[in-house]
Amino acid sequence: MQIQVNSNHTVHTGESFERWANTELNESLRRFKDDITRVEVHMSEENSDKASNGHKRCTMEARLAHHEPVAVNHDASSQDLAFRGASDKLKRLLEHTLDKLRDHRSRESIRRAEDLDAV
Repeated sequence: MQIQVNSNHTVHTGESFERWANTELNESLRRFKDDITRVEVHMSEENSDKASNGHKRCTMEARLAHHEPVAVNHDASSQDLAFRGASDKLKRLLEHTLDKLRDHRSRESIRRAEDLDAV
C-alpha cells in the first residue's frame, strides 16, 4: 500500500509529518492492505485568506483494487486532529465498503452454484 501526503501552500506538512502519517495509516489500515493500492492524504487550511487562524482540513482518498476509489474529509482546529478524524472516517468507510463487496461476492457465487445444480 502506497501512501502519498500532499499539502497546499497554506499548510506545511514536512518530512516528519509525512513519516508519522505513513506509520499511522499503515498501522490503522493494515487489515485492508491487500485491498488498497494507494492512499492519498491532502492537507489544507480553510479560510487561510482571513486574518483569523483557519481550520485544517484533511481529505483522504483510498484507491481500491477492483473498485472505485473512496474518499473522506475531516475539519479540525489542528493538523493532527484533522488527520486523525479523517483516518478514523476512512477506516469505517473501508470496513463498510469492503464488507459489502465481500458479502455481494459470496452471494453471487452461491447463486452460480445453485444455477449449475439446476441444469
